[in-house]
Amino acid sequence: MTVIKDRAQYIRERLTAALQPVQIDIVDDSHHHAGHTSARGGGHFQVTIVATAFAGKSLIQRHRLVYEALQDAMREEIHALSIKAYTPEETGV
Repeated sequence: MTVIKDRAQYIRERLTAALQPVQIDIVDDSHHHAGHTSARGGGHFQVTIVATAFAGKSLIQRHRLVYEALQDAMREEIHALSIKAYTPEETGV
């Protein structure tokens, strides 16, 4: 198992490479869950991402694209992930 030192940066890099977002915001909420046995050391994150890759996709399809980009980290490094995925047209970006 490879331990990721900066999980938020890792998430940013993976999502940028996979989806070329025009905007991405990541909030690390892990400190709110420190010591929870169910987390097993994984982090808690909120991701808001704006990308043209989401055009014509349902909410579930958008979330699947994000999970696919992060799939290797979802087993160990990320315990909880809240996703808000938009197209640039939906946000005016």
